[in-house]
Amino acid sequence: MSLVGRRVAVRVPATTANLGPGFDTLGLALSVYDELTVEAVERPGVRVYVEGVGAGEVPTDESNLVASSLLHALSALAVEAPGLELHARNTIPHGRGLGSSGAAVVAGIMAAKGLVEGVVDVDDETLLRLATEIEGHPDNVAPALFGGLAIAWTTVAGPAQKTLLVHRGVSPLILVPETTLSTKVARSLQPEHVPHEDAVFNVSRSALLVAALTQSPELLFAATEDKLHQSYRASAMPETAQVVALLREHGLPAVVSGAGPSVLVLANGAGERLEAADLIARHAGVHWTPLMLAVDVKGATVERIPGDPA
Repeated sequence: MSLVGRRVAVRVPATTANLGPGFDTLGLALSVYDELTVEAVERPGVRVYVEGVGAGEVPTDESNLVASSLLHALSALAVEAPGLELHARNTIPHGRGLGSSGAAVVAGIMAAKGLVEGVVDVDDETLLRLATEIEGHPDNVAPALFGGLAIAWTTVAGPAQKTLLVHRGVSPLILVPETTLSTKVARSLQPEHVPHEDAVFNVSRSALLVAALTQSPELLFAATEDKLHQSYRASAMPETAQVVALLREHGLPAVVSGAGPSVLVLANGAGERLEAADLIARHAGVHWTPLMLAVDVKGATVERIPGDPA
């Protein structure tokens, strides 16, 4: 069956991963979104039009990450790719530790799901598997796909995840700097081995963090302590390390967002979030843009655009 004439609209949230101690395991969906419309056309090839973040910078052909993810998904689903026109409206900052690459991957895969609706059934397990194949780690793509707090892990059968609802008292604040940092660079600073006591420390804090985020936000400060990755990466983002230290010195649960250089504050209530933003506005040595966000609970969505063929 030809897909030509089908159109879909996709919306994908930003994510923040690690959350301090939960390295490569925990991720949270946030209320900043990239939007995408895709039309299957007769003219062969892929054309990508970008508005907002990345306009004039990211590729506009099949090498674009959204487009290549869409094509990968269609191939994996054994569906012949038609010509494709993609219109992206991006607001998730690039290179800031907010899951922009994971969002791009998820956008492409969700677009494929929407285009093949009624032809191939694509379940949640398949979505996670396809996204992880491209992204390499499920901790960003899982919350982007399914929303909320995601616990992600891998098995011999492939990636898996569990989505949890976050306590309504948790008030995320993202502090976005003007600088960027490559995830590849951040990972290159990670040692192959860590002390046993540091591993035990992070296991305890990760377990506590799940409880703090879902039931007891008053425990967030203790639960966001980390000895596994942030100190090793501090040399690549000294301003980020300074901001995290400043906030934590004032009892505020601040961590590096993903691979950085943005900072995540998992505040216990709106008052604590305002306190953190005010502290940075008064004392930070470089410019930081505060984003007072909600936890996204829906994850990625895809809808057929009315008027396309059934």
